[in-house]
Amino acid sequence: MVKKHHIPVNVLTLLENMFFFLLRYSLKIEPPEKMHLAVVACGERLEETLTMLKSAIIFSIKPLQFHIFAEDQLHDSFKDRLDSWSFLQTFNYTLYPITFPSENAAEWKKLFKPCASQRLFLPLILKEVDSLLYVDTDILFLRPVDDIWSLLKKFNSTQIAAMAPEHEEPRIGWYNRFARHPYYGKTGVNSGVMLMNMTRMRRKYFKNDMTTVHLKWGDILMPLLKKYKLNITWGDQDLLNIMFFHNPESLFVFPCQWNYRPDHCIYGSNCQEAEDEGIFILHGNRGVYHDDKQPAFRAVYEALRNCSFEDNNIRSLLKPLELELQKTVHTYCGKIYKIFIKQLMKSIRDRYDRPPKER
Repeated sequence: MVKKHHIPVNVLTLLENMFFFLLRYSLKIEPPEKMHLAVVACGERLEETLTMLKSAIIFSIKPLQFHIFAEDQLHDSFKDRLDSWSFLQTFNYTLYPITFPSENAAEWKKLFKPCASQRLFLPLILKEVDSLLYVDTDILFLRPVDDIWSLLKKFNSTQIAAMAPEHEEPRIGWYNRFARHPYYGKTGVNSGVMLMNMTRMRRKYFKNDMTTVHLKWGDILMPLLKKYKLNITWGDQDLLNIMFFHNPESLFVFPCQWNYRPDHCIYGSNCQEAEDEGIFILHGNRGVYHDDKQPAFRAVYEALRNCSFEDNNIRSLLKPLELELQKTVHTYCGKIYKIFIKQLMKSIRDRYDRPPKER
């Protein structure tokens, strides 16, 4: 006869509690990291901004948090369209009014373009956000936002932000030929795509040419504007160039394919990285999405604007787009039209042609 051993009830309860504790914490899954994307939209930029946001959603893997700063009259239109996309469950958004420091609001608002300088105040407004990708409204993502977001991990201990050079070819550079103020590096930087570690930006004391005292982000902006406002052409971008001229160790520079503009091809191709790997982020400045001057840029914009979120629709945009691009070979940018779809083909294949479990 086998002798039975009874476990005391209190020991049994303790063992059960330990089991459920271990089970709970071994299965605890951290929510995926959100990627924070900010844009500032004023005037007639609603459709352009929505197309940019759509391109971010189509290819990205991790969830997105949009921070949309817009004039009051645009808020309802943004809300209606973005709420109609909520079935995707891949993004959240917050709408903000355009706000500047009250004592100098008029001066900031008229700098360069309406509302553009709002981006300078993002570290001070979004105080709870650690890192942020700011983009202009005329940006199109041709690969996942995750990929540029991952560059944050490449920052060294002194770097607080990342941008691309304004020009690759000094002979056609603007800053090195015309600027009447300091600028970063050989040809300056373009702020249309700006990746920021805002925690570091808020903490840093910046060297400057106005005082021997190093100033924090919130304290340096107005003195910079007062000193240089008669000498700057491109508004907030010029102020950022001045700031990083004095603090070059704080900037991470990424290649031109992350901010590819008409300047990279209208006088002949001068972005080697894009020729090698394709365009990662398209920047249609100079209004090229809306006129006939650079039809290759417009073709990509129209394709993404008209694309819906169905998998088959996204897969099938490539062939018609390539046919449209082939019609642009009479332009310098059109001659190298394959760089406009090289990365796009890969992004669609990686995101939509794999079985769901592999995505």
